[in-house]
Amino acid sequence: MSQTKDGRLRIAVADDEPDTRQFLHEVLTHLGHDVVAAPDGTQLVELCRVQRPDLIITDIRMPGLSGTNAAAAANHDFPVPVILITGHPEVDLHQTEGGYVMACLTKPVKPADLSATIHLAIKRFEQFQQLSREAAGLRQALEDRKLIERAKGAVMKRLRVDEEEAFRRLQRTASARNCKLAEVARQIVSADEIYQHLERP
Repeated sequence: MSQTKDGRLRIAVADDEPDTRQFLHEVLTHLGHDVVAAPDGTQLVELCRVQRPDLIITDIRMPGLSGTNAAAAANHDFPVPVILITGHPEVDLHQTEGGYVMACLTKPVKPADLSATIHLAIKRFEQFQQLSREAAGLRQALEDRKLIERAKGAVMKRLRVDEEEAFRRLQRTASARNCKLAEVARQIVSADEIYQHLERP
């Protein structure tokens, strides 16, 4: 995220109503942000691909591609928080997918509400990204652990050594090859699968 020390953001705005686009542009610029605007969802997606904004603020209902679908397309390319704007206050944020929609504002948008919501959306998104990274790290650690256990079992069987010695040899090999233990384990498991295939009559 390219947020500067003074809190300035690059914000992509989309709304099919020119007056709303102009209002958002003026308010956001007054708040110190850099603003790029699009009149519909399709152009918003293209704008995001070129500008890679720090935040998207988009109307939900627009001709052609909706704001929610445009936000989803933008997040397919890179993670970016989204604030939805709607004239229909019954919108349920839980129905949106991906976890990138951080807030929803109802028209007419008030400048004070917009400023506070931007701050909240950025903070929420940073927390969400941190949690996602931690969850991914835990999942990878679990997969690595399973892989190492399988490799250890293969070493015990092939070399007829106990568990402690098998693990020590895995560590020694990883150190000698200057690679991660999980990578050595992956190679051993792959080789063991080949040997098992060769051993079949």
